[in-house]
Amino acid sequence: MAFDAKKIRRDFPVLGQTLPGGQPLVYFDNAATSQKPLAVVRAVEDFYLRDNANIHRSAHELSERATRAYESARGKILKMLGADDEKYCAVFTRGTTESLNLVAQSWGQANLRAGDEILLTQMEHHANIVPWQIAAQKTGAKIVVAKIMPDGSLDMDDFAAKLSGRVKIVSVAHASNVLGTVNDVAQIAKMAKSVGAKISIDAAQSAPHLLDDISKTGCDFLSLSGHKCFAPTGIGALVAKRELLDEMPPYQTGGDMIDSVSWERTTFRPAPERFEAGTPNIAGAIGFGAAADYLAALDTAGARAHEGALISRLTEKLSEIPSVKIYGAAAGKVPVASFSCGNIHPNDISVMLNASGVAIRTGHHCAEPLMRTLGVSGTARASLAFYNTEEEVDIFASALRRAVEILS
Repeated sequence: MAFDAKKIRRDFPVLGQTLPGGQPLVYFDNAATSQKPLAVVRAVEDFYLRDNANIHRSAHELSERATRAYESARGKILKMLGADDEKYCAVFTRGTTESLNLVAQSWGQANLRAGDEILLTQMEHHANIVPWQIAAQKTGAKIVVAKIMPDGSLDMDDFAAKLSGRVKIVSVAHASNVLGTVNDVAQIAKMAKSVGAKISIDAAQSAPHLLDDISKTGCDFLSLSGHKCFAPTGIGALVAKRELLDEMPPYQTGGDMIDSVSWERTTFRPAPERFEAGTPNIAGAIGFGAAADYLAALDTAGARAHEGALISRLTEKLSEIPSVKIYGAAAGKVPVASFSCGNIHPNDISVMLNASGVAIRTGHHCAEPLMRTLGVSGTARASLAFYNTEEEVDIFASALRRAVEILS
């Protein structure tokens, strides 16, 4: 049976709304944040209506129920990624950004030294650049950047040339939020380990698109956000090898992450509690677990094929519009299309599309170094999910063509 996106859309009531101008919503801003299915909304609602209590702290019934739901969600995230729970541990964070900061500040500052190198790529998001810049400034390490090819794929020859014994960690996006490029992180991890380097993967853009189990790369650290995976905002996870986490100093300190405290010294609990100081986003974690359940029940192969057909159709429609230039043409990309329309400012395109009910993103997409590599200050970006339809692609293309004609 073919994947039925229209049926799936019933799980996402927000998509069925009509905007104030009378236009039906066409939501093409999924790379920024995804919409949430009813199952996730109800899981969060049920927690607050029935089980709201702090976790790990009390013996009463509500606290025990909340604790079970919170810890169950941790296991669901590992299962979603195909991660061995004996080898890997899921630390709840606020999202990919905090996860990457945790790695850079805790592992990075404890292990990097002057003369060491941190290998990144030209397609990285600011969240996978700035934390490493700070770590480099504090430790004397140096950032090295691998180039991209004209089609937006990673230049593996340049990557290999820059992967020396001085490199202590490779931190790379699994999928680019601008180009849609999907990097071969299994190969990258193998290459990194050949020189003794750790490998950190930014999975913010890959995890929502049901790619192969990304933990099978043997990565050391993997960061992802709930809000891009159909879960609430303000929740994410760092999935990392337990042996590394237990050697790392705490990222933040406070309640629930300590073993004992005296005026003379404090000792800390093992991971994951070591990195979850204070009261966490309990409802968010439960919602993340519900999202993982929802994805597990989805027709994975059908969703992938549907998204592939959508990005192919979108690319074809964009190519038919005069003056439109698409950035990123690597094979197997996630359903993201960044583009420009001649001399028209991307924000003007966005305003015109909004009048037609179409939601897209514009700007540098938190990837200013990549924009400079592309020779632009910013782009417009349409990003899709499995609940989008071919009809929406056609509406978008028609609205964009009219906008270009008016603004040219």
